[in-house]
Amino acid sequence: MNNDGALERVRVVLTRTSHPGNIGAAARAMKTMGLSQLVLVSPQSFPDPVATARAAGADDILESARVVDTLTEALEGTVFAAALTARRRELAVPMKWAREAAVDVVQLAAHGDVALVFGNETKGLSNEDVALCHMPVKIPVSENYSSLNLGAAVQLLCYELRMAAIDPGRAPATEFEPATHEQIEGFYVHLDRAITASGFFNPENSKRLWPRLRRLFGRIRLEKDEINILRGMLSAFEKK
Repeated sequence: MNNDGALERVRVVLTRTSHPGNIGAAARAMKTMGLSQLVLVSPQSFPDPVATARAAGADDILESARVVDTLTEALEGTVFAAALTARRRELAVPMKWAREAAVDVVQLAAHGDVALVFGNETKGLSNEDVALCHMPVKIPVSENYSSLNLGAAVQLLCYELRMAAIDPGRAPATEFEPATHEQIEGFYVHLDRAITASGFFNPENSKRLWPRLRRLFGRIRLEKDEINILRGMLSAFEKK
């Protein structure tokens, strides 16, 4: 079974890329595996002839790439986002290996656009970037030498996605519409307002509360109806 339709709904998001050659390498990696949506968050240089040269014929991917200022913009309209990170994050949602995560990404693409988020070549993704995503993902590289080029990382994940699309496994049990990135972030804004007004949350003294709350809700894939219920509860509490 070849599920190229799912791959068409996968966004590869590169954040703050410092070398244009890596953008071209990512475009080439995507095209060889049947992906087409490239989103660039504040690239240092794009468009750039070096990117075009490294794309090696994947010029159409570069030409259709979207450039945005923030990761939030890049994730607008998505129902799921996976963050590629090499570091263990204490308050992040539990990590998955790339092969296992690829199956989830392909299955969730049945409900809408999904995203694979890659960080800067030097610093990777910030904790704030990872917090905007549903799942941290790690490539099982050697402990003796873990340095992996950005273009190579994109190639590996695109390959795993294609393999998952060819054999997607059992259909997910999701029966209801998953919440979008904007709906989830809107809930967090509402929750922040409610718990601050109630006195439960003091931004000056509770630095670790928000990462823990994001971890709590991030462990489940919130559905649209669940977001509506939660926000309805918050609105009722605010009235009282």
